[in-house]
Amino acid sequence: EVQLQASGGGLVQAGGSLRLSCAASGFTFDDYAIGWFRQAPGKEREGVSCFSSSDGSTYSADSVKGRFTISSDNAKNTVYLQMNRLKPEDTAVYFCATDCFVFEDGTVAAGTDGMDYWGKGTQVTVSS
Repeated sequence: EVQLQASGGGLVQAGGSLRLSCAASGFTFDDYAIGWFRQAPGKEREGVSCFSSSDGSTYSADSVKGRFTISSDNAKNTVYLQMNRLKPEDTAVYFCATDCFVFEDGTVAAGTDGMDYWGKGTQVTVSS
C-alpha cells in the first residue's frame, strides 16, 4: 500500500524557518518523483516543489524559489522541504504527493497513470 506521511508543520513568525518531512512507503522510491503542494483557505491548491530521486533533479515554483529547498534522504525514503524566510502568505496546509511533474509553464502537478497518491497535510502558519 502506497503511503505518504507529511510532518513538520507548525507556527512560526515571519522570517523564520521550518522543515517538512514526507516519509514514503509502499513503492520503489527511485521510480517516482515526489512533490510538495499547498492549499491556503479559499485558494486553489498550488504546486510548490518537485523532486526526482532517480536523477536528483528538483524544481520549485517562482513563489518559493530561493527560499524553499526540496531534498531527499533515499536511505530513509523521505523527501524534505526546507522553508526559510517564511512569509505570512506561505500559510497553508502542505501536502506531499507522487508522482509529481512540471508542465512547460512551470506548474507543478501530481498524478501520472497509475501513480496518484497524496498524504495527509501538515499545517504551516506564519504570523506577521
